[in-house]
Amino acid sequence: MRIEFSKMHSIGNDFIVVNNLKQQIKLSNEQIQMLARRRFGIGFDQLLVLEPAKQPQADFCMRVFNADGNEVGQCGNGVRCLASFIHRQNLTTKPMLQIESTTTMMSVEVQSQDYVRASLGIPQFEPENIPFLAEKPASTYSLFINGSTIEVSVLSVGNPHAVAVVADIIQVPVDQLGQLINANERFPEGVNVEFMQVINPQLIKLRVYERGVGETLACGSGACAAVIAGKKNNLLSDSVQVELPGGSVQVNWATGQQPVWFEGPVTHVYEGWAEI
Repeated sequence: MRIEFSKMHSIGNDFIVVNNLKQQIKLSNEQIQMLARRRFGIGFDQLLVLEPAKQPQADFCMRVFNADGNEVGQCGNGVRCLASFIHRQNLTTKPMLQIESTTTMMSVEVQSQDYVRASLGIPQFEPENIPFLAEKPASTYSLFINGSTIEVSVLSVGNPHAVAVVADIIQVPVDQLGQLINANERFPEGVNVEFMQVINPQLIKLRVYERGVGETLACGSGACAAVIAGKKNNLLSDSVQVELPGGSVQVNWATGQQPVWFEGPVTHVYEGWAEI
């Protein structure tokens, strides 16, 4: 089987994009894992599959598979790269696109092929919508992890997130602690974990553990989740610059029943094909 793909990234969060408008590629978990291996395959955090829209209000559909082969609800940096890919392939000339995933309808504005703005919709805080096991919504929850208690904010922006405020992100064992939180029984579908250091109300530093991937250089939905949690806890303003190991994005959230928007650069790396 021959797969044609585009390699893309946004501030180090990297993807391969497969256009299933013109080919019908279906990969097993094992095949995705093989392609995702950085020393023996192509290497990527997520595989993005472009498909025809299923809902009448959508322009296109995006499916997202983590490096472990499991499908997840959405990907913030991924949808921005996908929108850039759609324009590069001349699949539409519309600057504003509606892209659906298995959990979210996302508005995406292609300001240029190298800079894209996206909305991940209205955040969800009800535990059953995340999903998270709790009797009622709260601003923070206490998790018992490895003999210690850690406070996290829990929410969904199309995928589940747990956000912890830390004094110094350099000192945090992100992979180790992220794995433990992800495996906690209160997250029945696992969780992405953000470790946030607040510099001032307009600036945070962030490191992210993504379920099924590990620590990544950047995570768009994680950046949005961190700002939302910080705003809910009166730590941040409406507009926040988020510095991740791979670069920066800008996140805007007014609060309440308002959609969260974020923007930043996207990069096309190369076109390729692989035989499986």
